[in-house]
Formats: sequence, structure tokens, C-alpha cells
Amino acid sequence: MMEIIKYIGYIAIGIGSIFLFLGALGIYRMPDVYNRLQAGTKATTLGAMSTILGVGLVEPTWFVKSLIIVVFIAVSNPLSSHALARGAYRASLTPFMKKKMDAYESEIQNEKED
Repeated sequence: MMEIIKYIGYIAIGIGSIFLFLGALGIYRMPDVYNRLQAGTKATTLGAMSTILGVGLVEPTWFVKSLIIVVFIAVSNPLSSHALARGAYRASLTPFMKKKMDAYESEIQNEKED
């Protein structure tokens, strides 16, 4: 039974490594900061969580610590991505688009009027 759990851990580490690679490739290939944030956050969150959980399965004494780290990543990565995107928007970094569209600008105007 322990051997099966170790093999599942190795598979999770492999899947996590693939997602981390794809996240890095997305950061390299995307045209602007908003697309890079999205590619990096989605892929690296899943990749890091899978890799760390796989390590916890391979080494059972680390499993509880791995779960704590996975929960921390699940909470902190989306929050930090949101903060970076909001900062980029407030710094007037424009997204790469063929058409000009900004739905958030009206919300900012409403905040300033209040």
C-alpha cells in the first residue's frame, strides 16, 4: 500500500513539474503584464500545489507540513496576483488588445465621485 502512495506522489510531482514549466513558458510568451499574471498564477499555483503534495505523499512524515504549505499557496497566490494586477492597472499599464475596452475604469470613476 505504501508503494502505491509513493507512486501516486511521483506522478503528482511529475504533473506539478509540467504545470510549472507551462507556467514559465506562459510568462515568457504572453504579450503584456495581465496575460503574464494570469498564465503565471493559474499554472504555478496548480504546479506548486501538486509538486508539494506529491512530496508529502512520497515522504509521509512531511505530509502535514505539505498540506499546510498547499493551503498557504491556495490563499496567497490569487491574492498576490490580484494585488499585482490592480497595481499594474493603477500604474496605467495598458493591456495588449485589438479593441479599446475598459470596464473597470467606470468603477474607478464612481469611487472618486463618492
